[in-house]
Amino acid sequence: MDKNIDWVYSEKLKDHFTHPRNVLEDEEAYEHDGKGLVGNIKCGDQMIVVIKVDKKKGIIKDIKWKTYGCASAIASTSVLSEMVKGMKLEDAYKLSPKDLAEKLGGLPEHKIHCSVLGDKALRAAIDDYYTRNNMSDKVTKEKARIICQCMNVTDHEIEDAVLDGARTYIELQEHTKLGTVCGQCKEEAEKLLGEYIKKHFAK
Repeated sequence: MDKNIDWVYSEKLKDHFTHPRNVLEDEEAYEHDGKGLVGNIKCGDQMIVVIKVDKKKGIIKDIKWKTYGCASAIASTSVLSEMVKGMKLEDAYKLSPKDLAEKLGGLPEHKIHCSVLGDKALRAAIDDYYTRNNMSDKVTKEKARIICQCMNVTDHEIEDAVLDGARTYIELQEHTKLGTVCGQCKEEAEKLLGEYIKKHFAK
């Protein structure tokens, strides 16, 4: 590697990438209370998060993870694993990609989507814990809402497109193909575009 090439990430991110914390070494031997699996290895990114829970206190007492992903995915999940130890389940559930990016000293905008894997997998692991322990009422079910009826594009897909770099309506169309038939969804899609940009990238 050329030493003259600038490292575009923070030193903290570099540290977590080169020395990741709490990596899951032996999945079969690790006795977990909840497991979350998100992504698809065929598409290049997949994340596994497993947790141990102090049932009396309702806190995460240990967490391990494993991923097939880029430096940002590895570093953001490493720092996530440090953040949630000792944290109440409901507080850990609310952590966002923005929280992780801030903890790492920032991420390039085109890499924010990589940090989504960790928090999604953590929420899946917490939901799994709730389901195993007869607390299904605590499981948060995020229902996708169809925005573009013609192309069957949901609000979740619009948010994913923003995290993947879409900043204009044209870029949103390139990512999702919404509004390319009748165009009636344009006003609502543009509104959501602005909301998701503000949610994930506003200082």
